[in-house]
Amino acid sequence: MVSSFFVLMDIQLFFQYLETEKRYSPHTLKAYKADLTRFFGFISTQYHIKEISEIELPMIRSWIVSMMDNGISSRTINRKLSSLKSLYRFLIREDIVKVNPVTKVIPPKSAQPLPVFVDKKGMDLLFEKVEFGQGFVGSRDKLILEMFYFTGVRLAELIEMTDANVDLSQQQIKVLGKRNKERIIPINMVFIQSIRNYIEIRNKEVGQSGPVSFLFLAESGNKMYKKLVYRIVNSYLGKVSTLTKKSPHVLRHTFATHMLNNGANLNTIKEFLGHSNLAATQIYTHNTIDKLKLIYEQAHPRA
Repeated sequence: MVSSFFVLMDIQLFFQYLETEKRYSPHTLKAYKADLTRFFGFISTQYHIKEISEIELPMIRSWIVSMMDNGISSRTINRKLSSLKSLYRFLIREDIVKVNPVTKVIPPKSAQPLPVFVDKKGMDLLFEKVEFGQGFVGSRDKLILEMFYFTGVRLAELIEMTDANVDLSQQQIKVLGKRNKERIIPINMVFIQSIRNYIEIRNKEVGQSGPVSFLFLAESGNKMYKKLVYRIVNSYLGKVSTLTKKSPHVLRHTFATHMLNNGANLNTIKEFLGHSNLAATQIYTHNTIDKLKLIYEQAHPRA
């Protein structure tokens, strides 16, 4: 239960409400009780107040600061705030308190996880040393990996890609992204030759089984599907990387990170990835900063 100072009928009513009306699980109820116990314990110790109605905004802010000082993550703090918000919504609804101080609390921003990517050595190993085979499956699987790494396309964009989207004479690929936004991605001669080889083998060994000429096909001749692409990417990345996550999106992150590390500017990468704004692309600068720090430590005589 909540700390002895706040074991009040009002709080008990709140937990009854969560259990009977909201049908929260015992696990969720336990988490709510733990969050509120810590909150009320802090308020009781720091401010020596006796009623919930006496709690004010600065007190809640000091509780948040205390948790941050103790190294509690933003995600955990926001979860505890969510428990407190639920309590106050109930108290306001039941007319137990007149003012909700939590409404003016600005929650701490959760740290955005950095993109996971394969290092250059791993990608070189993938395309130079790993055996894919000469038939349709090997040719297709290699081209799928190249498409992700050379262009940064999304999984859904790769699956929907048709032969008509690939303009080998102009050395470019037309991609239809989110919200039907079209973008053009240039491709180099090495990649163009891979596409030519694959299409030749595909047409000879499999052929198209539907009215639309999709670029990537399953062995049946039907359009590729997400689970198959996931399996292909996971299998081959497992040969060159120890990353826990080995998905198509990891290759998209790898494309963007390697481009940035080799001199491409953020606006260019934004256009390649089809981001609607630069903020979504800026996360890749963190990986570059980490690389610069490493180079500095290795190269500077006083580092």
